[in-house]
Amino acid sequence: MTKHASQTTSSTLTITGIDTHAHLFRTDLPMAEQRRYAPEYNAVAKDFLTQLADHNMSHGVLVQPSFLGTDNCFMLTALREHPQKLKGIAVVDPSISDAELDELDAAGVVGIRLNLIKKPLENYTSPLWQAFFSQLAARKWVVEIQREIDDLASFLPAILESGVEIIVDHFGRTLNGIEASNPAHRDFLDLLSSGAPVWTKVSAAYRCEANLEQAQAMLATLRSAYGHSDLLLWGSDWPHTQFESQTDYPSQFAFMQALLPNLNERNKVLISNPSKLFKF
Repeated sequence: MTKHASQTTSSTLTITGIDTHAHLFRTDLPMAEQRRYAPEYNAVAKDFLTQLADHNMSHGVLVQPSFLGTDNCFMLTALREHPQKLKGIAVVDPSISDAELDELDAAGVVGIRLNLIKKPLENYTSPLWQAFFSQLAARKWVVEIQREIDDLASFLPAILESGVEIIVDHFGRTLNGIEASNPAHRDFLDLLSSGAPVWTKVSAAYRCEANLEQAQAMLATLRSAYGHSDLLLWGSDWPHTQFESQTDYPSQFAFMQALLPNLNERNKVLISNPSKLFKF
């Protein structure tokens, strides 16, 4: 087990590592009508916190699973029960009120997620979306996006206009690596090179069908585009929905250690970067 440099929060809970991507759910919760998946098992806060403790990780960020839709109640309960250890990324409707956002903020929510896999894009320049993003920016929340890399550069600037910071999930969900020779990939890399506040999670390489060597190549390309490692994050993607039979937390943690062998860079990705972004 690798020890990490530590920091201290106002609550004196030492940060030894932050897993920025995990999901909680139960099979008896109401599921969204439009969903690509429904779980056949429960993933609860106690089990996630046990995984963190077993790997010397102190904190986590819960991401509302798409199949639960905009009903964030189960996640919010966990945030309220473990306010020193957990933050949340919610799924909401863009017409949400300020009062509702304030309630989420008070519970420990620090951003919203747009899962855009296989979905048509909205007009993010519209008054509805721009007003919504401005509400998030005023709270210093992030917009986390799951989308294939191929058209990210076509719409991320419209979201950035509002002043929010963006997280791109899982290496940009590419199935063929990140190729500087691909014009769409080049546009995304140019956006990263521009200094725009776009973070990338070097997580769940299995969703990109990437082995360690391929993930290392993607990481090197991202690092080169950024010119640093200050906007990189890691998450276990626990409990690995749809890939439960192929991987587990120990495997993903070991993969991360191999992906980030340099301890200084690893401490950035596990501690200082997410501490700053997620208000730990």
